[in-house]
Amino acid sequence: MFEATGVDVLFALARVLFGGIFVFLGVNHFLDTDSMTEYAAYKGLPAPKLAVLSSGVLLVFGGLSIVLGVLPMVGAGALALFLFVSAVTMHDFWNAEGETAQTELTSFLKNIYGGGGALAFVVLANTTWPYALNVGL
Repeated sequence: MFEATGVDVLFALARVLFGGIFVFLGVNHFLDTDSMTEYAAYKGLPAPKLAVLSSGVLLVFGGLSIVLGVLPMVGAGALALFLFVSAVTMHDFWNAEGETAQTELTSFLKNIYGGGGALAFVVLANTTWPYALNVGL
């Protein structure tokens, strides 16, 4: 699958870029817990602080699993699930008006295409990844 010249490096770069963003986002859940908790409460999530902290753990784990190639099916699957669920629960543009509706639509679409990207890594999880630890189930 990764025989063409440079494809191995491109795939490693894709993993670092894609997974690294989620690590960054997850760390922000811990650095900015209070304002994220307020937003989660505003959106009506039960136990908003727990939701922020647990989603932070999920984002860091999922991102690292893709970057390192450790349990990539679990990590990428968890990211996909998180992204699809949070698109609907946190970015309900259909309930917003004006500029807020546009902002929520943009965030909703980012979650949807991010979830699609995570699903692509799920599909590739059973192959040996170049420049990865390749630890799976």
